[in-house]
Amino acid sequence: MRIGELAAQAGVSRDTVRFYERIGLLEGRRQANGYRDFPPETVTWLHYVRTAQTLGFTLAEIAQHGAQLRDAPDGAEALSALLRDKIRIIDERMAELASLRADLDARVGTGCPLRG
Repeated sequence: MRIGELAAQAGVSRDTVRFYERIGLLEGRRQANGYRDFPPETVTWLHYVRTAQTLGFTLAEIAQHGAQLRDAPDGAEALSALLRDKIRIIDERMAELASLRADLDARVGTGCPLRG
């Protein structure tokens, strides 16, 4: 399928498809006429990429995990492990932010809030 059809079916722009191809998330074959050709399963992959981004995964993480998921004997379990790991990272970040908030709150109304 050509880039325009892929973009339309996946609900992304052609520029997004080109960008994903440039950074290695997609691989299209070049036809003799120079047009890109993508297999039909690329639509499913693009939906996965967009969903993963919504869930807080970076494009680098998606690229890395995509290869892991394709090679995993049990894709559902591999995906669950990735989600659990992301939850752990979010929990750690939330704890850091709570600590930072408490520190900022303690400094409000002090004579010089930037002193140790």
